[in-house]
Amino acid sequence: MDSPRGPASFATQANALLRKNLCVQKRNLKTNIGITFFPILICVLLIVLQNVINSELDKPKYKCGCVCLETSANGRCVRKECGIQYSTLDQVGSCPIPSPPQWPALIQIPRADFRAARTFSQPFNDLPDPFCRDSWSCPATVLVTGKDRAVAEAISRGLFPVLSPSLNATDLLDLFSKIVAGSDTQPWYTQLLEPAFFSGRTLYVIQPECTPVMSQTITYNTGGIPFQLNIQCVEGAPLWRETASIINHEFLKGYRQRGGQINEFIAGYDFLGTTQYGLGVNVWYNSTYNDNNAYSFISTLRVPRLVNAVSNAYLKLIKGTGVDMLLEFVKDMPKVGTSFQLDLSSLLSVLFFTWIIELLFPVMLTYLVYEKQQKLRIMMKMHGLKDGPYWLISYSYFLALSIVYMLFFMIFGSLIGLNFFRVNEYSIQAVFFFVCINLQIALAFFVASFFLSVKMATVIGYMYVFGSGLLGAFLFRFFVEDKTFPYGWTLVMEIVPGFSLYRGLYELGQYAFSGSSIGTTGMTWRSLKDPLNGMRDVMIVMSVEWAVLLILAFYLDQTSLLGGGVRKNPFFCFRCLQKKCATSLHEPSFVQQDSKVILDMEKSDVALERKVVEQFLIDPNANQAIICDNLRKVYHGRDGNPDKLAVRGLSLVLQKGQCFGMLGPNGAGKTSFINMMIGLIKPTSGTAYVHGMDINMDMGDIYTNMGVCPQQNLLWETLTGKEHLFFYGKLKNLKGSALMKAVDHSLKSVNLSHGNVGDKQVKKYSGGMKRRLSVAISLIGDPKVVFMDEPSTGMDPASRNNLWNVVKEAKKNRAIILTTHSMEEAEVLCDRLGIFVDGDFQCLGNPKELKARYGGTYIFTVTTPPDQEMEVEHLVRQFSPSANKIYHLSGTQKFELPKQEVKIAHVFDMVEKAKRRLSIHAWGLVDTTLEDVFIKVARGAQVFNEFA
Repeated sequence: MDSPRGPASFATQANALLRKNLCVQKRNLKTNIGITFFPILICVLLIVLQNVINSELDKPKYKCGCVCLETSANGRCVRKECGIQYSTLDQVGSCPIPSPPQWPALIQIPRADFRAARTFSQPFNDLPDPFCRDSWSCPATVLVTGKDRAVAEAISRGLFPVLSPSLNATDLLDLFSKIVAGSDTQPWYTQLLEPAFFSGRTLYVIQPECTPVMSQTITYNTGGIPFQLNIQCVEGAPLWRETASIINHEFLKGYRQRGGQINEFIAGYDFLGTTQYGLGVNVWYNSTYNDNNAYSFISTLRVPRLVNAVSNAYLKLIKGTGVDMLLEFVKDMPKVGTSFQLDLSSLLSVLFFTWIIELLFPVMLTYLVYEKQQKLRIMMKMHGLKDGPYWLISYSYFLALSIVYMLFFMIFGSLIGLNFFRVNEYSIQAVFFFVCINLQIALAFFVASFFLSVKMATVIGYMYVFGSGLLGAFLFRFFVEDKTFPYGWTLVMEIVPGFSLYRGLYELGQYAFSGSSIGTTGMTWRSLKDPLNGMRDVMIVMSVEWAVLLILAFYLDQTSLLGGGVRKNPFFCFRCLQKKCATSLHEPSFVQQDSKVILDMEKSDVALERKVVEQFLIDPNANQAIICDNLRKVYHGRDGNPDKLAVRGLSLVLQKGQCFGMLGPNGAGKTSFINMMIGLIKPTSGTAYVHGMDINMDMGDIYTNMGVCPQQNLLWETLTGKEHLFFYGKLKNLKGSALMKAVDHSLKSVNLSHGNVGDKQVKKYSGGMKRRLSVAISLIGDPKVVFMDEPSTGMDPASRNNLWNVVKEAKKNRAIILTTHSMEEAEVLCDRLGIFVDGDFQCLGNPKELKARYGGTYIFTVTTPPDQEMEVEHLVRQFSPSANKIYHLSGTQKFELPKQEVKIAHVFDMVEKAKRRLSIHAWGLVDTTLEDVFIKVARGAQVFNEFA
């Protein structure tokens, strides 16, 4: 006796699935090319827009302003002079500046409404009263500390030299070098222009005490450009603190991103061990004014005057008031003329690139959902494909597709000159994109667990792609750029994969923009240390979420109702619990609910089958291919509807070499029984054993030796018949020449080998050809158990007869369970039959036994004119007094004649005599058919159930 064949190895299954996927994708070449060309289209669009913008920026209104000094006779300018003095604000950035202007050195002063004052969190008594903010009169404070308080306070008192009574000075650079002045404007990234000296701005002179005369309006000229400034005095107040940690704490509490009330100071000085023999000082200053991030150019901080002020104060303390160390001015380096550029790819590419990368998500999602919707996933599983190879190959295929897609995208973007790719370091891009595409694949597997409809999955997939991109550009971006928005909430929002992708692309885009604007590199690995660079946190979030989503996706795939097969227990991963729940043939557990009621109501043959099952459960026999033990399936009602009992405690034994046929009306429960046996649904109670393996616990092992021909043809439309058989043959552990022979034999057996039909795609097959292919798939690899659900549906008579020969030949080495509505098919193929009505067997036996048991009558049919019907009935009563009329219409009548009352010769003799007086057009006498048995049993069972 042949033992069941072992399962195909992990590598064999993976190889089979990989080859199948490659064939499918080869047939979808046009779609794949279209997907690949989409990013090229976006890149080309960006290049076109970039060229349009470049041509616009090349116009005179964006070039350095000029004035004509000399014209020709025809009015053309022959000599002109260009410079910032002739330029608008739009033009000044492109002007050459061989001699940059000199600007007084200033310090950064907090805005009047942000200057430090006494608050609940900073209750120092020496801080100004908070009401000073209402009148905009708060002093500008400096915090000082040191080992020697007397020395520190003495130096700090000289930080702000007293201004002479009048500002009528001809040399303002000299004047501002002798005092300390400041501005609350945001500094620029260059010192070619100092925004504090723009017309209409206020310049603050910091003094120990202010007088009204110190606030004036003056005119100042530098580089030929006149400025009108408002000079205003503000009191400078040095405040002592005991330790540097107190100062740090006070600065931190007043920082604008801490979420409390803003309390800003000019600076802080820690004089350490300063003595008359040496100055040692640490200076605190607000470095956030440099705007050191990828979103703008880095500003130059107003720090030199802070250092000069403390140095000058120390010298005056040690050497006297006559000693000065002046900082006369600050200036930028000379600048050549430049053209104004706007890197559109770095600014607008974030949204477009988000869409480009996410475009693969709905592609992967629909691929996974399609296999579930068409039940191809469970079909592969039923023929031995394990979850491990399926996940590995599917994931690897998506990963390879994504890597090629992204490489093509990056290479093409670099070749056409997009700074987004060329300026940022390629290694950072590679790591980020690798993490991103892996997260996207995990997300596709996770989301696929919630869908069984390709249309719904497609709609949701594209809604996610475009929705996450738009929300990222017009909502999430504002939270990222808002420095007052809590960073923790930004990280929470980045849990949404679309937002984390957008944030990473946003960082790359901003670094590329600033890098290309100032002629440096974009994002490097060192840039990850920048305080406001979120790339590092983004990659951490994406990496963690990648692992979490992958685990959740696998878990849901195993336990969800929408997964690919029988839903596992939510605690399936705890093997100890699984072992406790397991039941084997060697340790049977008989808990037969309502067994007494069942036995009382069952027919004797069905009750006998139940006893045989119990006997084999106690004393197993290797020749028993299938043992069903009280299988029961209940579909729970919804919306107030009652429960539907589909299978009512079915018990059955099927030996090897037998074909068992299930007959029954639609809705009787046949398909529910088959679905439980092949793993599509889980039994409500009871179990079944296939070659000793429990369908509740060992379905994965059962699939290795099982073949299935489902009611619908579960096929890939783009694969050929031969490719289907090669794939499923490999899953059955066939290799090499054995596989080739099995495929050729299968095609010939179902008449698909002529005219190279096996090499044609399935979408070109007729319904009957697809059905024959499904039968061939169920038999390839010599499975020990085969389930066929209406295998001959849609076949012509010749093909049906050929199929019957195939099944009769196949059942010699295996057990077959077959459902059909064809009584002829059941009688030809099946060794045993069971008529299944309302979830239970009504009778069991071979076709001859059933006809003998439920027949016992002849069917007499006669056709006469309608007015002779009564005479015909009188004739029938003569040779069969107990005859039962079962049909009559327009002169055609049918009668059931008990066999014990009738002799066939006597019937013939009486009919021949009756022809002399009756117009008998046709008549016949036939034995009971299987169809008659089926109708009688089905009607009787339905009447009984209605009565019960």
